[in-house]
Amino acid sequence: MYTQGKGINYLQEYSRKYSTVEVDQWFWSLFKGDTVVLPKPEVVREYAASVPPGFVFSIKVPNCITLTHHYKKQKGGLLQPNPHFLSTELMARFINSIEPLGEHIGPLMFQFEYLKKTKMPSLTHFIELFEVFLHGLPKGFQYCIEIRNPNFLKEPYFDFLAEHNLGHVFLQGYYMPSIFDVYGKFKEKLVSPIVIRLHGGDRLEIEEQTKEQWNDIVAPKDDDLGKAGKMIGELRERNYQIFLNINNHYEGSAPKTIERIQRIIYNQM
Repeated sequence: MYTQGKGINYLQEYSRKYSTVEVDQWFWSLFKGDTVVLPKPEVVREYAASVPPGFVFSIKVPNCITLTHHYKKQKGGLLQPNPHFLSTELMARFINSIEPLGEHIGPLMFQFEYLKKTKMPSLTHFIELFEVFLHGLPKGFQYCIEIRNPNFLKEPYFDFLAEHNLGHVFLQGYYMPSIFDVYGKFKEKLVSPIVIRLHGGDRLEIEEQTKEQWNDIVAPKDDDLGKAGKMIGELRERNYQIFLNINNHYEGSAPKTIERIQRIIYNQM
């Protein structure tokens, strides 16, 4: 938000040019001893005060809710269960903490890590657990799921999303299959909102290329952007609400990638 000692409100500056942003800050929330950290009231109020009417945040739900187990194992190599996994009580507390954002609250995204069999036996089991969790969620919010198991992206998963009016988060990167292939297979089953996250591949490689300056395109993905533009065009024609979130690690400069895809979409209109 503000840079120390300079008093620059970067979110306010950003919101003068763009109409949405992804909030990642509140995702990192589960710490040693099962300590949970939720958004600080003063930070939430600051976010709300920094953006104009119509600006929307797509917000990652804290990982204290989406982690099946802690990142670190117990002694002996055993996985340490997360007692807060899919806690409706904790979810209610989180939503209460961000209520000052009001109309600026957009999709609430459940980002799950790669759920290997020792953490989640099957897609069926995941659906069963999440369906129970859904019954305790507050109404009136847009919920979306990001799955990082390629083998979960099957018809039963998309049927489950459609049945419960849940949005799908398309993740391009992190060893997931191409979002364009997934979209082509399941586009008839999608519901709004749709979140598209362009994140790219090896972070260390592109950080070395950019020297972490993030002011230029160093890994152009022309083919991807063309397909993304077509995908977005089709979704807009079908009146889907779409959120496009782009990371600097995708091509080297998120603002310049945004400019590139805006030109593609404009030329298709």
